[in-house]
Amino acid sequence: MPLGVRFRPAARRVAAPLACALFVAAGCSGEPPPDDPPATTAPLPVTTEARDQLAALAAAGLDRHFTARYTLRSKGRPDRTVEVTRATDGTWRVDIPGWALGGDADIAMAGNSDGIFQCALPSAANPVAATCVRVADADGKVPADVDPRLQHPFSDWLPIFTSRQPAVSVTAADLLPGAAGTCFAIESTSASLEAMVDVGTYCFDEAGTLTGARSGFGSLLLAGPPGPAPATAPLPGAVVPGEPLGSAAPPTPTPSPSQQDAVDS
Repeated sequence: MPLGVRFRPAARRVAAPLACALFVAAGCSGEPPPDDPPATTAPLPVTTEARDQLAALAAAGLDRHFTARYTLRSKGRPDRTVEVTRATDGTWRVDIPGWALGGDADIAMAGNSDGIFQCALPSAANPVAATCVRVADADGKVPADVDPRLQHPFSDWLPIFTSRQPAVSVTAADLLPGAAGTCFAIESTSASLEAMVDVGTYCFDEAGTLTGARSGFGSLLLAGPPGPAPATAPLPGAVVPGEPLGSAAPPTPTPSPSQQDAVDS
């Protein structure tokens, strides 16, 4: 018999005890020790109960049509009344007193299938005829320098609140003073992304009506029970070419030489 064949059984008999000795720490089970656990990765986003609840209330809010008044409180300003209309045909309008021209001009933000409009409203400090300027497509973005932000919780933020995908976190929050229902704290989860909604607290009742909000624009509180919705929310004035009003006060006009001479004398 060849030498190589004669010594193979002995080699196998030696190998078995040797393998058992090597794995004695594992109980000599005959199985190799488990591999090291894989490196952990960042946890996947989890849909929270608060987010589900907000999504359900916001979905109800999308189907809500009403007129309502809200009290707007902001630092250094007297309380103002914001009027909101969500008409049955899907058009909407939010009247905001004292927002433009350093607080001297009232405006309305309005949306319909033709676009989003900023409308100048007549007031004691700004006795002008009501006119509107188109500032964005119907599903577009209002330029930041003419955007009062107050219209968003009643228009384009509602679909975002219903979604579980945007880069925002939702947690339960204490009820805002004067608000009813359930409140949610909303924050952005990515500093590299432009915020889809303003960070703040938003409160909804069981019907999906916004009852309170607190964010960079100040605080909004529902001032009374909502009223019935009209069939449509018409623009308050004719659409005209031109620039929308900004929030900053207009510059002080430079006096003419004749006016300056009169002051000096």
